[in-house]
Amino acid sequence: MNDPIADMLTRIRNSSMRGKSTVMTPASKLRAWVLDVLADEGYIRGYEKMTGADGHPAIEISLKYYEGEPVIRELKRVSKPGRRVYMGVNDIPVVRQGLGVSIVSTPKGVMSDQNARSHNVGGEVLCTVF
Repeated sequence: MNDPIADMLTRIRNSSMRGKSTVMTPASKLRAWVLDVLADEGYIRGYEKMTGADGHPAIEISLKYYEGEPVIRELKRVSKPGRRVYMGVNDIPVVRQGLGVSIVSTPKGVMSDQNARSHNVGGEVLCTVF
């Protein structure tokens, strides 16, 4: 697998379109940090680290719905392994006029675009969520 973050985002997108309550993904620190941001911003209920059926560490993500519709309407990967996208604090994109969130990997950790602006740091824009 070349892009584990894109794999996780695709699993979340596919499961939410099918109306699933949970989705499993292989565990890693970066995935957990991205899920922390999604949980803090209210896009998922939460996640739990566990051991998968094959014995490898996995993460079970609890998806969130509002009136039968998924809370996450759009997930887009911005920075990819073939083309990394780094932006300064003033260039971090505003998603849907502030209604969405950009997830940024900064020297101070993985955080939302609003937190990156308040900490005055830029970094790699991992994905956008609306």
